[in-house]
Amino acid sequence: MKKALLGLVASVAMATGVAAADYKLTVPHVSNLDSYNHQSLLVFKNYVESRSNGAIEVDIYPSGQLCSNAKECLAGIQAGMFDYFQTTIAELANYWQPIGAFDLPYMLPNDRVAECVYDNEKFLGDVRENVLKTAPNSRLMMVSNSGGWRNIATTKKQVKSPDDLKGLKLRTVPAKIQQQLVKELGASPTPIAWPEVYTALSTGVVDGTKNGIVDIVQNRFQESLDYIILDGHAYMGGAWVFNDKKFKSFPNELKQVIVDAIAAQNQYLRSYPKHREYTAYEEFKKANGTIYSPSAAEKAAFQTAAAPVRDYFLDTAGKQGEEWLNRFEAEISNCEAQIQADYDIQFN
Repeated sequence: MKKALLGLVASVAMATGVAAADYKLTVPHVSNLDSYNHQSLLVFKNYVESRSNGAIEVDIYPSGQLCSNAKECLAGIQAGMFDYFQTTIAELANYWQPIGAFDLPYMLPNDRVAECVYDNEKFLGDVRENVLKTAPNSRLMMVSNSGGWRNIATTKKQVKSPDDLKGLKLRTVPAKIQQQLVKELGASPTPIAWPEVYTALSTGVVDGTKNGIVDIVQNRFQESLDYIILDGHAYMGGAWVFNDKKFKSFPNELKQVIVDAIAAQNQYLRSYPKHREYTAYEEFKKANGTIYSPSAAEKAAFQTAAAPVRDYFLDTAGKQGEEWLNRFEAEISNCEAQIQADYDIQFN
């Protein structure tokens, strides 16, 4: 009877053209189903499965089902338990410290320059090589946008200057550069895992956070946050890593499918905060939130207060850190020059 049933299932599968995939990708993330990360992974999944003609199956596990934070998820990537995951530049700096140069405050001026820098495959390829040496099996595939730009948002006090931050506890990611920034601005850094931020804000464990408006509204932080200052101190670079052994196991034609799928996913991730930002600010204001845009002089005061973070990085990251900071600055300058050349053509 059991053999007959198995035979019937096999016959139905053959008759309907259903075939098992040659490869499966296990993709966890810690965001909810409405998040841009999850939606971008649906773009990735659709592209991979359709362009591979079913040779690759992508299984997405949202909301921390398989791992609850970046550290756990990256450990799973390295162990071969998972295949693809989004972390941050700041988190990767815990493995390869020189990449922390990319997370220094007020370095990248705007989206266009940031995208130009991270689209340079020679630059990113060299970063990938170094990350693989210190975070084995973690193959950096792209640096995309992860929710816009970091701004300082608070629960009970409008911040207009670094002095206004004194005595406040700000949630940070568990990364040294971001924690040092908060210290230099006069506040107390409080590392809290992403799934716990809502509760930390609502219960007063912290007095604020450093996030983009899209993340704030998408996770209903505006229920606790009443103020934002648009200081734009950091580009929220999402670093997507792939299990290196799994990637190398694909034939070249399927590697190309993976790379092209990630490019399509990148387009979604970069466009999402741009189109969502306006409505997110409107939702924040409807919740009685106040948005403060600092003057040039006020923003300069934040930049001056944050300047020692650069010295901290150079003191702790050594010669290699200095080399990569110089290279990052050179990439920014090259991109600014390219964009200026485009302006010159347009303005003639």
